[in-house]
Amino acid sequence: MSKGKRYTDAIARFDRQRLYSAPEAIDLVKSLANAKFDETVELAVRLGVDPRRADQIVRGSLSLPAGTGRTLRVAVFASGEAAAEARAAGADVIGADDLVARVEKEGFLGFDVAIATPDLMAQVGRLGRVLGPRGLMPNPKTGTVTTDVGRAVAEFRGGRVEYRTDRVGNVHVPIGKVSFAREQLFENFRAVVDELVRVKPAAAKGRYIRSVTVASTMGPGVHVDPARARVTDEELAASA
Repeated sequence: MSKGKRYTDAIARFDRQRLYSAPEAIDLVKSLANAKFDETVELAVRLGVDPRRADQIVRGSLSLPAGTGRTLRVAVFASGEAAAEARAAGADVIGADDLVARVEKEGFLGFDVAIATPDLMAQVGRLGRVLGPRGLMPNPKTGTVTTDVGRAVAEFRGGRVEYRTDRVGNVHVPIGKVSFAREQLFENFRAVVDELVRVKPAAAKGRYIRSVTVASTMGPGVHVDPARARVTDEELAASA
């Protein structure tokens, strides 16, 4: 069976025009996933912001309560005690000037997250054209420029994710795997939406959460009613 046939079969099994509740959407995504691997479940939220304006860029990081279902490869730009802390925390790649040179001259990109200590940002800043387009550039707003590298490494390896609006105001965040229990996905869904509401820019006007969609890697998007995107304690308890 081809991917196209699977996708066609999946979209025929639900109403694509309907706005579902978060629990309904998550249940649908789990039931529609039929790939031969454990698909990632991704949450996409369209925000009522203008990312062209610096005061309306939504960016940061958060720890998902149930984790992401995958272990990120973490690179740390640090030296001395900070490098030792990163190593003890399980960082995959650690270095200072040598790591900068490896990325700059050899094009090394064998990592999913880059963390740097503030004292090395002058050197790491030279890598902006390489790391920036890939979303790998360390930034204080996402917790990836820090003196507490041990904690940062542990958090990103344990389920911390970064988020940022794209050029049209969408935020895409993985919230787990299809194999997760529905309550785990629901809990992560709630954490992301609550975080996006928490960091709403003061300059954003009008309706803030414009659309919400949940989908698995190979599956169709299921639309969630934006007016019901904020999950209540009662709904969370009922999902367990």
